[in-house]
Amino acid sequence: MSPQTLTITIDPDAADAPFEQVRTRIADLARDGGLPVGYKLPTVRGLAEDLGLAANTVAKAYRALESDGVIETRGRNGSFIAAAGDAADKEAAGAADTYARRAKRLGLDRAAALAAVQEALTAAYGPQA
Repeated sequence: MSPQTLTITIDPDAADAPFEQVRTRIADLARDGGLPVGYKLPTVRGLAEDLGLAANTVAKAYRALESDGVIETRGRNGSFIAAAGDAADKEAAGAADTYARRAKRLGLDRAAALAAVQEALTAAYGPQA
């Protein structure tokens, strides 16, 4: 794929909902450099029309991407790939800190807290090879 090309295919038989497929594809392209920082995304309505989806479906994906720091919306100027290369790392660190403090308040020891994280990671990513 050449830089600055947004190609999304929606699989109606996929386990993930269409908005999640859109969110994942844009996030992956942004992370891998397929969409560079500052790339202007299509309008919600334009992308929805191209993909055969409801505008609300694409809007939901854009909101999730904005919440994750992957894109930024500049009002009437549109939505762009954000300049936050380590936004995911920062958010993950914050979530880990929140979890660690909560686990400690719940009275879990370090091993039990870590075991809970391992189980959650296995559920999300699958078993380690």
